Amino acid sequence: MKITDSVLRSFRVARTYRENSQKINCVDYSPNGENAISSSDDDCIVLYDIREGRPKRTLFSKKYGADIIRYTHGDTQTVIYSSNKLDDTIRYLSLADNKYIRYFPGHTARVIALSMSPVGDMFISGSLDKTIRIWDLRSPDCQGLTNPLGKPVCSFDPDGLIFAAGVESQAIKLYDLRAFDKGPFASFETRFNRACDWTGLKFSNDGKQILISTNGGMIRVLNAFSGSVLHTFSGYNNSRGVTLEACFTPDSQFVMIGSEDGRVHVWSTESGMKVAVLDGKHTGPINTLQFNPRYMTFASACTNMTFWLPCVDDS
Repeated sequence: MKITDSVLRSFRVARTYRENSQKINCVDYSPNGENAISSSDDDCIVLYDIREGRPKRTLFSKKYGADIIRYTHGDTQTVIYSSNKLDDTIRYLSLADNKYIRYFPGHTARVIALSMSPVGDMFISGSLDKTIRIWDLRSPDCQGLTNPLGKPVCSFDPDGLIFAAGVESQAIKLYDLRAFDKGPFASFETRFNRACDWTGLKFSNDGKQILISTNGGMIRVLNAFSGSVLHTFSGYNNSRGVTLEACFTPDSQFVMIGSEDGRVHVWSTESGMKVAVLDGKHTGPINTLQFNPRYMTFASACTNMTFWLPCVDDS
């Protein structure tokens, strides 16, 4: 099924789960789209079976907490995740036996960005210590360090060759993974017309666009090659300035973000028009939002986890 305006408008809540007692920080789909995982302020990591549409297992990270969580490349049985308690080490966890495979120490402040290479064992992390570190799953040692001068959000491009760093909520710097020590090969500034912090950065799947999330009730889509502003989207509720995650649909044609009032807003990246506002009946702000990479479903989460499906007969 092709993702169209009418298909997006037809999405309805299929299932809502109340496995967590506190805010869900992060949701990630496995590369094959058949599993999802969430991390929460209640120190729980919940695994979901997408085909069966149910929670499969809950793991606990009570000592370290669980903040940003990511499946590793091509694997449904291992994840990396950052902590929000005790220390700022990143942990590599086997879901099969709930044992740590490796630790990645080095950051001296909270990790605020974690991006897995889409093609291999490398990943990058951005921290409030104002560094971006480059890692390889096979080694506990940091493979590289860059100081982009400021609080960095970061992400790999779809080919895993380039990563982007959003620095001090005002500039994007592009690095070649193979020559990152030479500094960025491109840099472009983009300023919003209201004061806000950048809270996330993502490439579209076709690699042509970069999405900037902020806590200021605005998100922006840039041309990934020139840095020119393609669209700035607003008109969703975020009066308290919380971190709300935005995402592209897998076809790169639409951008989605949750809101403080529990609704999901969707825009076309081609026309720049808002195409849908979907009511998820969330009890609080939608902190995290992810579209499944393989199946026509997406997840949104506040304290509750909600999975959505299209009802094209209703469109």
